[in-house]
Amino acid sequence: MKEYVKSIILQSTGASSLIEQEVIQELWSGYGKIQRIGLQNASVESVVVKHAQVPSSQNHPRGWNTDIGNQRKLKSYQVETTWYERYSQHSAARLPKCLAFEIHQEEVLMVLEDLDVAGYPIRKRSLTWEGIQACLAWLAQFHASYLGQVPEGLWKVGTYWHLETRPQELAALEDRRLKEAAPAIDAKLNSCAYQTFVHGDAKLANFCFGKGGQVAGVDFQYVGGGCGMKDVAYFIGSCLDERDCERLEAQILDTYFAQLQSELPERHDALEAEWRSLYRVAWADFHRFLKGWSPGHWKLNSYSERVTAEVINTL
Repeated sequence: MKEYVKSIILQSTGASSLIEQEVIQELWSGYGKIQRIGLQNASVESVVVKHAQVPSSQNHPRGWNTDIGNQRKLKSYQVETTWYERYSQHSAARLPKCLAFEIHQEEVLMVLEDLDVAGYPIRKRSLTWEGIQACLAWLAQFHASYLGQVPEGLWKVGTYWHLETRPQELAALEDRRLKEAAPAIDAKLNSCAYQTFVHGDAKLANFCFGKGGQVAGVDFQYVGGGCGMKDVAYFIGSCLDERDCERLEAQILDTYFAQLQSELPERHDALEAEWRSLYRVAWADFHRFLKGWSPGHWKLNSYSERVTAEVINTL
């Protein structure tokens, strides 16, 4: 660990010394790592440090090694620091506190609260309906917290698969009908009357769970403006198979909107009507990205194909 990194951790926590306990995960494409750092003589026993830097040689898992991808990733880490600096404290949904951050040339460092110590030590690969409800409630709380706000310093349009940032994946898309419809799908989502901040990567792997069922969210690199249905559709696709996606669709939306309405100062029927109508549009938008990015991906299924065909027919 670099000395300046150690210095920032010690200064932000008041610890007398530190120990590198474990690497939680490597960042995508070799851009750094997330570590758990143990502390001596501090008010907390550990912190999580996210340290991103441009790798000496790029090695994207699916071969997308381009300057466009590099710039997108660099911006995503800068967006995350802006998120923690200016917006995170206004979230009703639980997320880690940021103790310090530093941007130095092409390096980004964040010192974050350790959610394991804070009561969210469980990571899950699958969910019961109760777990899905808890995550939908988290998303509703998050979206209600930023309804109508302007994402200054964040992504103007949130999510990592946003069409404008993915020209190469669109060019590689072999589904001609979807390729031609992609700009209209994108425009329909971006022009919705009711905008909020979306998490932008709200997959199951980015939720931490407590023993009592409580939920916290992590990883805010792609937070930005948009319709909340982007997060909901993407989250559901990350934890349910195609049969359950279809079977539970109405129940999923009813659960999310009941929670969203309870988080708002007063009932907002116009917002609910608009966003409900955009759930399948959001699904088709992610399907477009996935089909160009990784045509053999496990998330590509008959439900997604039918939903997307239906959306294209209504454009």
